[in-house]
Amino acid sequence: MKRNRHTEEQIISQLKANERGVSIAELARQNGVTEQTIYRWKAKYSGMEVSEAKRPRELEAENARLKKLLAESALDNAALKEIVLGKW
Repeated sequence: MKRNRHTEEQIISQLKANERGVSIAELARQNGVTEQTIYRWKAKYSGMEVSEAKRPRELEAENARLKKLLAESALDNAALKEIVLGKW
């Protein structure tokens, strides 16, 4: 079976609908997920705004980019040291 991938924006809007009075069973039926998934979403995203949900993903992407830059810099540094030691 194909898994639906819901975005944080969709999840948060569905949880806000639950806060407005839509039942968990109805939300699960509308989204094609189980009630347990709705409860899992509630535990993870309740009380969040869309901008707050996007922030961790942005931080992970920035962290990966910085790690890559650091690795490249260390590699360049090691290569330069080998060149200097080889000439002496």
